[in-house]
Amino acid sequence: MIATMFRKRLLWGVALVVLGLGLYALFRMPSLEKAPPFQHGDSGKLAASGEWTAYGGDLSGRRYAGLDQINTDNVSKLEAVWTFHTGDTADHKQDPRNLPAFEATPIKVGDTLYFCTPTNVIFALDAESGKERWHFNPGTDTRGHYQVTCRGVSFHHQAAEARVCRDRILAATLDARLLALDAASGKPCPDFGTNGQVSLRTGQEPIKPGFYSITSPPVVVGDVAVVGGLVLDNQSTDVPSGIVRAYDVRSGELRWAWDAGSAVNPLPVNAPYDRGSPNAWGVFSADESLGLIFVPTGNRSPDYFGGERSAVEDAHASAVVAIEAATGRTRWVFQTVHHDLWDYDVASQPVLVDLEQDGKPVPALVQATKTGQLFLLDRRDGTPLTRVEERPVPQNGVAGERLAATQPYSVGMPSLHPTTLRKEDMWGLTPIDRSWCERAYEKYRHEGLFTPPSLQGTINFPSNLGASNWGSVSVDPRRHILIANTNQIASIARLIPRVEADRMRAAGITLYHPSAGTPFAADIRPFLSPLGIPCNAPPWGVLTAIDLDRHQILWQRPLGTTRDLAPVPVPLALGVPNMGGSLITAGNLIFIGAAADNYLRAFALDSGKELWRARLPAGGQATPMTYTGRTGRQYVVIAAGGHAHLGSTLGDAVVAYALPGTSSRQHQ
Repeated sequence: MIATMFRKRLLWGVALVVLGLGLYALFRMPSLEKAPPFQHGDSGKLAASGEWTAYGGDLSGRRYAGLDQINTDNVSKLEAVWTFHTGDTADHKQDPRNLPAFEATPIKVGDTLYFCTPTNVIFALDAESGKERWHFNPGTDTRGHYQVTCRGVSFHHQAAEARVCRDRILAATLDARLLALDAASGKPCPDFGTNGQVSLRTGQEPIKPGFYSITSPPVVVGDVAVVGGLVLDNQSTDVPSGIVRAYDVRSGELRWAWDAGSAVNPLPVNAPYDRGSPNAWGVFSADESLGLIFVPTGNRSPDYFGGERSAVEDAHASAVVAIEAATGRTRWVFQTVHHDLWDYDVASQPVLVDLEQDGKPVPALVQATKTGQLFLLDRRDGTPLTRVEERPVPQNGVAGERLAATQPYSVGMPSLHPTTLRKEDMWGLTPIDRSWCERAYEKYRHEGLFTPPSLQGTINFPSNLGASNWGSVSVDPRRHILIANTNQIASIARLIPRVEADRMRAAGITLYHPSAGTPFAADIRPFLSPLGIPCNAPPWGVLTAIDLDRHQILWQRPLGTTRDLAPVPVPLALGVPNMGGSLITAGNLIFIGAAADNYLRAFALDSGKELWRARLPAGGQATPMTYTGRTGRQYVVIAAGGHAHLGSTLGDAVVAYALPGTSSRQHQ
């Protein structure tokens, strides 16, 4: 993955060279747009429920809380009030190739927090004190898995009286199991599947170790839990299906199966799954009133050559798909990239918000993408609410490839990422460094966004890390403000003819993207200078606010510093790579970790001004959440366990922050 560029070695040059060159790097940094202060009508204060019942706060995925005890006036006083260590330090003795990432966002129901560690150990903590109530270790087999992570768990309450497990935690594992646990005790629910678990390997065999896993929580709608899965990229055309399945939350019985490789959905009973079909590894959202689940999809393996893909697979790939929760029938499909050859799968959770159009309320869906485009859709039928144009894109791919003649551009919404990288955008800490990048730029093919992979090497900008990734965006439903944290990093994609790839393997050269079953292997690497620093100018990480009513950028600022990326702690505010998401509160605050330095930050929603930051014990590559405890005290919580791909500090902490001395009497 492209984020491996930011391991500890990468910014030696920053620490050693910048000290001698003063502010050269800062003078070269392009200015960011900052719009004038905006006056927005407040649609009214939302009820502060104090709960966080699903991964994104609720099924809408807005990552918003109507709590304002912590606000712009007092956030500077925020302090850590408890820290919990899971003990999952991710040494991964099962397989040393495992790279851990603590990406979990806890949910909060009643007075308990629930979350999972990278190896799927599930914890329940007292929401007020952070003390453990129970934990369950499913004994996950991590062998062969490259990235070891678990983003969260889900909750279901049975309205009717139940003999056991009236409240249950639903979670999925890396080794492809769906679990149901009693929320009160952590014990497996005996009425669910076999001893509280269902195998997700059914219909998927054969599965090579690490080729199929579940990293995101199931979405629970009514009495069904719907789960997708991650299929390992760029290994082979013969990999497990990207099947999406719904299970009865009480019995574990399969209700329906939806396959992006099938022309008929839901699949007939006992129908085989299409091997290698586009998967859906990210977090789903849902609208219970419409009975729809919104699924972000990837594309068929491998990513960088698509000559083997069927028309049906292409039609459902790199898209957001609305599926009926009760039946598994496809309601609508909106594709963000046609015939994706850049690993621009839809990684971000679709976010639901109600807007107005022509004076009438419209149930909308915002889809952030790796390309940096934001698509604003009517979630009832997938119709764009802002203008989308099909534009011609670069052609002349490799032999055997077919290219889409046009790609969708969301011209009615501001873009979160440039569409072209120019020679004059090359950057370096010294003139020599920059000159090297300029010469390298001239060797590769780059005609802007959607330049196809090539034998000479193609510059992809953004890289496959994307502008937006699984952290998605947050949305304030009162003021219709969207907050996005994005990356701006380039990569090189070079296709290797099969004969050459076979010679390389015979010589003992490891191919990380062998793409077996196609005429080409792939070599994908970040576009770096000899100092290990991106050739494109900073910022490499950006925080952006967008007005969803006016479709305008309100402000932008670099996100993160080099503080924890170099052996000498030089905190240059260049903006750094980030993984994770943001949280908005009614206190007009944005909370975000994500950046590859060990900080949790709070920004003013109106201006983007940083108001507070706290050092974390490890990288905060997760999405924070907030809630109120029994006494009415508001807490902000984040998992701080780092991200091996990003090169941030690893650990096992969950940290809670609150105002000193707050209680229910002070809660508004």
